[in-house]
Amino acid sequence: MQAKFIARLRDKLGARYVLDRPEELAAYDCDACVLIQKAPELVVLPKTTEEVAFVVQTCVEFNIPYTARGAGTGLSGGALPMQGGVQIGISRMDRIIDIDARNQTATVEMGVVNVWLNEATKADSLFYAPDPSSQVACTLGGNIAENAGGIHCIKYGVTTDHILALQVVLPDGNVTWIGSKNRRSHGPNLVGLMVGSEGTLGIITQAIVRLTPKPESVKVYLAAFDSVQAAGATVSSIIQRGLLPSALEFMDAFTVRAVNEAFHVGFPEQAEAVLLIELDGPANVVDHDEITLNAILNQHQVSQIRVGATEAERLALWKSRKATVAAYGRYLPAFYLHDCVIPRSQLVPILEKIEEVAQRYKLTIGNVFHAGDGNLHPNILFDPADAVMVNNALRGGEEIMRACLAVGGTLSGEHGIGIEKSAYMHLQFSAASLDKMKLVKNTFDPKGLSNPEKIFPMRTGCGETHAATTPALFSGEGLWI
Repeated sequence: MQAKFIARLRDKLGARYVLDRPEELAAYDCDACVLIQKAPELVVLPKTTEEVAFVVQTCVEFNIPYTARGAGTGLSGGALPMQGGVQIGISRMDRIIDIDARNQTATVEMGVVNVWLNEATKADSLFYAPDPSSQVACTLGGNIAENAGGIHCIKYGVTTDHILALQVVLPDGNVTWIGSKNRRSHGPNLVGLMVGSEGTLGIITQAIVRLTPKPESVKVYLAAFDSVQAAGATVSSIIQRGLLPSALEFMDAFTVRAVNEAFHVGFPEQAEAVLLIELDGPANVVDHDEITLNAILNQHQVSQIRVGATEAERLALWKSRKATVAAYGRYLPAFYLHDCVIPRSQLVPILEKIEEVAQRYKLTIGNVFHAGDGNLHPNILFDPADAVMVNNALRGGEEIMRACLAVGGTLSGEHGIGIEKSAYMHLQFSAASLDKMKLVKNTFDPKGLSNPEKIFPMRTGCGETHAATTPALFSGEGLWI
């Protein structure tokens, strides 16, 4: 990388915020999907939108690719610089600029950690609804780039449902606002286009987000079942009866056991499946919904029911749910996580397929997911130092993904496509649809410098990317060997 280029960035941002030593760059060579690794040639840490724009303009001038990065909690390699170049870290852009309680909005920079916003709005009895499991670490910039979901998305929607306006540094370095704080805008929905675009159309630096009033009453049910089939049937019945829980989460027997062993939370030890069901709203509505919910649970032979009625009890249950990945770490050091979305009616058949894949490839797979909207999260555990185990994890993961698509599923519910799933886009979209998507990308980014090699099929998946460290993993043409 040219010394002139680096010197110009250091003059603008300050030398301490332009990193190029190998030990510094190593901290940016992967996200939470450890199967994919790629270090940048340079990392810059801007503090303002103006500085981000300057970096982008300079990259365009020198024809150097760039990739934005938040907290690095992503699971699809979306923030990895596949062509090297410059990594633009937004972690220093961490201001909550304004909380407008009367209009129920907040203006925030993209380095704000998700949970910080909820802490800041608590006094006004408001909250920001999208709550990924990495809520205590992930940034709003990454959430918006990937269109993150979370436990409460069945009722409150995913990130795109809570974004009113965005400040964007476009791929030519110009800065613009799109959308409107007053919840009305005209012309094409550019906010909807930008949310979930994974940094391929520009870098978002600020957002005006929608806040939601805290409900009057909240209760969380833990329902244990003696079979996965009974739990799956319960999920379907809840939706069919017209209940709209604010959360409806599934945990399998292995996950329940892992969480109990790690955190001693007292989940039912003998359960084959556990549902966490949250009801919220006006107190009289929650009371009515409880009657309906209890009838449904008893209809499906629930073996145990526990109710978290106080805030402390509810928080303990949700903390346990969000700590599942940490609990898995007691078994194996890494995990490969898919997030296909399938029709709720297909939950049990796909879970049976996952179990069959686990047995055939001798894998440990823990299932914990957003059952209410069919967003699966099979966690395939593995040891990165064991090439055979990694190979089996990749092969098994591909079979699970293809099975989900075969029943009408989609590739991703909230983790994004990134590089990890890009090779499979043709399984969901026609060539004509992919061409139209690429046309949008090329319109925004004709030089192809903004987070290149993401979303669209260019490589064959994370096995090929990982092949630099484990050469025997991938044979090409979408087949793991």
